[in-house]
Amino acid sequence: MVDHRVRRSMRSRVSSTYVLVAVVCAGLIVQGWLAGIVDRHVRWQTATTVFVGVFVQAVPFLVFGVLVSGGIAAFVSPALLRKILPRKESAAIGVAGVAGMALPGCECGVVPVARRLIDQGAPSSVALAFLLSAPATNPVVLVATAVAFPGEPGMVGARFSGSLATAVVMGLLWSRIGRPAWMLPAVDRHDHCSGGRTKWEVFTEAARHDLLQASSFLVLGAAAAAALHVLVPPGWYEQLGGRMVVAIVVMALLAIVLALCSEADAFVASSMSALPLLPRLVFLVVGPAVDVKLFAMQAGSFGRRFAVRFAPLTFVVAIGCGTVAGYLFLGGAR
Repeated sequence: MVDHRVRRSMRSRVSSTYVLVAVVCAGLIVQGWLAGIVDRHVRWQTATTVFVGVFVQAVPFLVFGVLVSGGIAAFVSPALLRKILPRKESAAIGVAGVAGMALPGCECGVVPVARRLIDQGAPSSVALAFLLSAPATNPVVLVATAVAFPGEPGMVGARFSGSLATAVVMGLLWSRIGRPAWMLPAVDRHDHCSGGRTKWEVFTEAARHDLLQASSFLVLGAAAAAALHVLVPPGWYEQLGGRMVVAIVVMALLAIVLALCSEADAFVASSMSALPLLPRLVFLVVGPAVDVKLFAMQAGSFGRRFAVRFAPLTFVVAIGCGTVAGYLFLGGAR
């Protein structure tokens, strides 16, 4: 019995923080050997560049997101959350979709915030509406879109409308078809209201936990994006200009594969000038809602059973909402 307790105590001391430090130290030790392998292969160089680009773009917003997540854990009680959100779930979904405008950041940083909202008692449909809205409707993304598409103000309105509609529609759908069994239960290892912890201790512990969890899956997602990126042949989109339906589907799939940060994807879409605006708009609506790194992070935060149901449905809804917004704001095939 004593030995069992000792082993359990030793395992508790080997936290994810120590594992992260060990991995970083190992990487520093073998970095010369790895650099030699990468330098000998052009594709490895491309994949490394994509991986670093995706990861570096996402990390600042991920850190911002987990700080918000820690603040929610420390200062937003379930009782306060119930007072803020409308009692009617459909109304709360709309409020959450609009509230996404207040969180400047990409989709990576919003995942832990949504997880924390659920842990604090918010309906999953409300948290998911916020998760889909925040990375695509916040002022930073809209300004970046306006800069990337000068002379096309309709792109800003179309992206905002298509993304907000995606968030609200998915929230409403999930409120009807979502099942608690599909999602990981609320974590109880952070019992923030007990144990005599101060709010600062609750904040730092929650932020540390969410950062380590989300960043690990961000690494996996960025690696997948890098691997898939080198398989996309250059100039492929030039052949799609006259095939609107095919172009929309291909651009939606490309958004999943490239896994760009929502603050940078508008400039990539702008560079694909051989395509009409509508497929590029769908690219911008789908990307912040579902991509390979998001799928990995959602699987880690909410569970794989959730991710395999939520991602395909979001993909279809985002294409539909983006296409409708394009016809309303851009005149369709322009």
